[in-house]
Formats: sequence, structure tokens, C-alpha cells
Amino acid sequence: MNTDPRESLMEASRQFYQLGWMAGTAGNLSARVEDGSFWITASGKQKGKLVADDFVRVSLTGELLETPNPENKPSAETSIHQAIYSCFAEARACYHVHSVEAKLVTNLVEGEKLPLPPIEMLKGLGVWEENPQVFMPVFHNHLQVPKIAQEISDRFHRETPQVPALLIRNHGVTVWANSAAEAENHVELAEYIFRYIVAARQVGIKF
Repeated sequence: MNTDPRESLMEASRQFYQLGWMAGTAGNLSARVEDGSFWITASGKQKGKLVADDFVRVSLTGELLETPNPENKPSAETSIHQAIYSCFAEARACYHVHSVEAKLVTNLVEGEKLPLPPIEMLKGLGVWEENPQVFMPVFHNHLQVPKIAQEISDRFHRETPQVPALLIRNHGVTVWANSAAEAENHVELAEYIFRYIVAARQVGIKF
């Protein structure tokens, strides 16, 4: 992995913005570097127009290590990225986007897990089974983001998720992967699955 992954993060952000998954300043992307710290989008930056100065580098404990612009502040959801990297040592990138469908599907379940359809796209998320029964973790959207991060950390230390993705109710999806390119792919696959679920419900299909 390159020592500075910001170019890949900018490209992914522009693509997600164009798809309507990172409207305005919503969402955040991060990628780790060799020392274990990670670059993450700074707070309040328009995701369709990011430049290299629109990022900060922070440690796994949340310490601000580097900022090209002294006015930059880490994303409000930095603690979620910290939780993911702490739970999954192999994770090198963590992407969080805010699509309409990701919000909608969290209203289709009352518990802590969203049933996923047994479709081909699950293979891209690491599920290679015939007619699999797979669930995506769902978390409550607390106003205080560190509380969400703590619940993610607590649950994932108890139980490893079946797919490298999670949902926050009426908020969005977060994925992680061992490279920025794979994280981008995971977002696209997750969003396809969400659109499929919404369409299936419209014609009376449940999972």
C-alpha cells in the first residue's frame, strides 16, 4: 500500500458523490499507512471536490498526527474508523457512505441484524455458499458517535460479522477491506444489495 493513500480516497469520494452516496459533506473515507495511523477525510468537506489538503492523519487512539490545513478537524465519525481498525488488524481502508437505500433498509428490521438476499453479489463480500443465510450487523444511531463506535467494538469482539460491512440506523453503511480498491468494491456491492432489498420489498419478497 502506498504511504499516502489520499489520491485513491479522493477518486472514490468523487465517484460516490456522483452516485448520490456522499451528498454534500456527508460520509467519510479513510485508509491506513505503514505505521498503523490512517488518513481520513476532514470534517465538513464537500465530498465531490476533495483535494489532498482536505484530510488529516490520526493515530488508532485518535491523536491528530498530521494536517495539511491547520483549520482541519477529523471527521466526527473518526471513532468508528478507529473501532474497525482496532477490531480487524488486516483492514487497510474503511469507507462510510450515506445512500438513501442504506437508510431505508434499516427500517425493514427491528433487531440488530439485516437478513441479506442469497444473491451472487454476496461472493464479493466473501460469502461462498449455496443459498447462504447471511446477516449484516445493524447499530443504533446514537447522537454521540463514540457511543456507536463503542457498541461496534463490543459486539465485534464478541462475534465476528459474516460480511465486512455494518449499518447504522437511518444513517448509512460502513465497509472495510484490506485495500482501498477492495473497500470501494465493497461499497458498490453493498449498495447493490440494498437496492435489491428495497425493490424486493416493493413486490412482496422478504428474506
